[in-house]
Order: sequence, then structure tokens, then C-alpha cells
Amino acid sequence: MLNSFKRPARLLIAISGGSDSTGLLVALATLCATGRYPDITLSACTIDHDLRAGSAEEARWVEALCARHGIAHVTRRWHGDKPAAGLQAAAREKRYDLLTEAAIEMGADAILAAHNSDDQNETVAMRAARAPEGIGLSGMADAVLLNGSVWLLRPFLLVERAVIRAFLVAHGESWLDDPSNDNPRFERVRLRQRGEAPEQANDDRALHSERAAGFLAGNVRAGEAFVAMESAAIDIVLADPSAWRGLLLLAATVGGRVHALEAASAERLRAFLASGTLSRLTAGRVVFDRRREDLFLYREYRGIERAVLPAGEAAMWDGRFRVTNRSGQTIVVSPAGETDGTGLRGPALRASRAMLCLNFEQGGVVPAEEAVIERQIAPYARFLPRFDLPLANALAAIFGRPAFSSPPNE
Repeated sequence: MLNSFKRPARLLIAISGGSDSTGLLVALATLCATGRYPDITLSACTIDHDLRAGSAEEARWVEALCARHGIAHVTRRWHGDKPAAGLQAAAREKRYDLLTEAAIEMGADAILAAHNSDDQNETVAMRAARAPEGIGLSGMADAVLLNGSVWLLRPFLLVERAVIRAFLVAHGESWLDDPSNDNPRFERVRLRQRGEAPEQANDDRALHSERAAGFLAGNVRAGEAFVAMESAAIDIVLADPSAWRGLLLLAATVGGRVHALEAASAERLRAFLASGTLSRLTAGRVVFDRRREDLFLYREYRGIERAVLPAGEAAMWDGRFRVTNRSGQTIVVSPAGETDGTGLRGPALRASRAMLCLNFEQGGVVPAEEAVIERQIAPYARFLPRFDLPLANALAAIFGRPAFSSPPNE
């Protein structure tokens, strides 16, 4: 694996002290100790979720392990209140945020995580339980771009946990056992205890992504406040699962939503498109405005909240734009409403009402040089799996933003 990186490379190992991450650290440290990889630098980061007594002591144990192998180590802690519901999901998001911050601070080219084939099979089983059919059955990607900035790689994804532990035993290394791995409160633990972890179903999501990207590139154009697709392409959308998925993720981007339409809303949209009716349908914060020649998609003018942005700060607005305030005053971010539609009509007029508008809190329009506005591809702004990179870049091109970076080991 190390041979695949462009040199020099600095790699940040995410380590909890469990057998998997300890195995990854020891394996990489052993390889680098051979002297064959002088341009590879290893560092490590432990995320202390502060969810139980003893977590700080475990982080110190990991720090000592790293010191013994000559690897620089940092600990990042999740401060503040923890949610009562969805704890594992919240912890995962916070962990990735903290790892991304640590990687940027340390100048790392990539983060390495120790998810293995056991984790993969469990992930597939959980997704199968929620959606017996679908692209989600492809499981975890071997690489994920976090927050649009740092790639997380999973070099152990085809390795069994038993093999990792045998490797550690052979090298005289121990590891920590996380008691939460036996807590039936969590779905993954319940599934593991029942032994319901099928082999990974491979539906070639990369191929779906490439086909969806090709469809979008050939059939979608962007206006000032909307995107449009020729009505003739609707038949393709209804017949081709890849094109359908491309449309759903296009709509998610238009609406500033992380996830595509839920099943019921998606079926309602499919029925609307199949009917051929020249009308409008709203789903997932998006208006699907069908005219004779084109299908227009734009953000509905409802449920759009104002945001107050102090001087020098940045924030996401409506899931569609990241705004950075470069001025010395407070900026109010809001939809344009009825004030910015001069000379427009039809879908363009309706779409303009939901567009971003910047004004100083004390009055006056914010000059262009006083703020940075970056269009967001909401479905992939936080997590972009490698197999969806073609689709994500097709969406980026439509909305006029730079392409996402490729993994550093390609």
C-alpha cells in the first residue's frame, strides 16, 4: 500500500487502541522501520469521545504505544453535551471532524483507518435491513473524502479481524477492548451478536456513478438560480437506475440536502414525471417545474432561514452555500424574496426568490469583495466515497465549483 503514495507523504493513523487500529499502526510502523520508505512519515491521532470513565487513560495508553514505535501522537477530545439518541452516528461525525482538523493541522496527506472485512460485512447487513434492494448494499468505500479536504483511506477493508489479532499476537503486542462493542444498545452490536453479517453485495457502484455522471453532463444545464433538463431525457431517467440516481442527487444538491429523496417522495416524483403533466411538484425542498421543452429544478421559496454572520466568520447557509464574511461588519444572509426578480419570468423568476442575498446588519448591500460565496454539493460536502467521485464531479461542474480532489494513492 505504501508504494502507491506520491512521495513525500505524511500519513495520519486514526487509532483508538482496539485491535484493528493497533494492528494498522504496528503494521505500518514495522514497514517503515525497514528503511524502504524514507519519504513516508507516520503520525497518529486518538479521538477521546469522553463517553465513559477511563477514556482519557486509554488515550494515554495509545500515546505510550506510539512513543514506543517512534510515532508522533495527538489526542483530540469531544467536549460538550452528547445526544441521547443517535449517539453512535453523532460520535462518528464528530470523530471524522476532529480527525480532519488534526490532519490539516499536522499537514497530513491522508488519514488511515482500520475498518476491516468484519466491519464491512456488518455495514452491508445493516444497510440491507433498511433497504433490501439498492446501491447502498455496496458497503463502505475504501476511500472517503472528509469535509471536502482530506481523504480517509481504509487499507484493511479486505482483511479479517482474526488475521489482525494473530499479527499482533505474533509481534507481542496487546490492545484495548472497548466495552461499547458488547453493548446491545447499538445496532451493529446486536447484529454482530446474532451473527447476521452476510458477505458484501457488489453492485458496482463505481459504474453507477460513472453512468449517472455521464447522464448529467449530457442532459443538464445550469441557469442563474435553477438547473434544467430537456424533457426528452425524462424517459431515460425513468428507465435507467443510474440516470434516476443522478437526478435524485442533483435534486438533493439543488435543495441543499445531504440525502436524496425518501422512498415515498421519490415514488411520487416518478409518478409525476411518468404522467407527462405540465405542472409543478415540490419534494425534498425542490420544485420540479415541468414545461413543454424542459424540466426545471429550483429551491422552493419556503423554510429558508436567515443567518447572522459576524465579522470574520464563515457558515453554511441553507445547505447550498458556504459564506465567509471578510468585512468588518455583521452580515445577514437571507433569500432574495420578491426584490430580485427584475426582468425575469416563469421558472427563472420563481427560482430567483430562493437565491442568496447578503446585506449588512446595519443596512446596505454587501459588496462582492467583502464576502466569499462557495456553492456546496450537499450530498458530498461531508462524506464523498471514492466510488461516487465521478458523480460528485459532474455535479460540481454543473454548479460551477472546482472538482473534488482525487485520493493521494491513485
